Amino acid sequence: MIDLAAVLPRLLPLAVAWIETQELDVLATGRVLSDVERQLAVAVGVQHPDRVRIKVVNQLPQPDHPELLAVADQTGLLGPHMAGVTFGHAIFVRHGQVSNRLVSHELRHVHQYEAAGSIGVFLGTYLHQIATVGYEYAPLEIDSRKYERDAP
Repeated sequence: MIDLAAVLPRLLPLAVAWIETQELDVLATGRVLSDVERQLAVAVGVQHPDRVRIKVVNQLPQPDHPELLAVADQTGLLGPHMAGVTFGHAIFVRHGQVSNRLVSHELRHVHQYEAAGSIGVFLGTYLHQIATVGYEYAPLEIDSRKYERDAP
């Protein structure tokens, strides 16, 4: 079992670099928000909905770096039960999981990235929360769940 709080300072730069690469891929190859998704984005506080892209995939991306992969596995953040993940303005959603409720949750994470000012700042806070209180009780996750909605 990896002590996430202990390895976070060392792994954070690697995680940020990997997430930035993933974001660039989705920004280049993902689809723009639908009209309803754009309305959801505005409703949950996204400042730049035109920059958001969604990519539907069979499996969420997995880092190649062994320690990053181990942390992702341990926390379940990219595991098979996860329907989506947000990296900056990029949202990955697994096939068959796209719904307004999920997209609004992920769009709230986009808002959180925007509010943090960078992937590094958001990710440092987010992973620290998961390391200290767990995914279910992480304040950023609780906040995103509050913004889940089926319609704008």
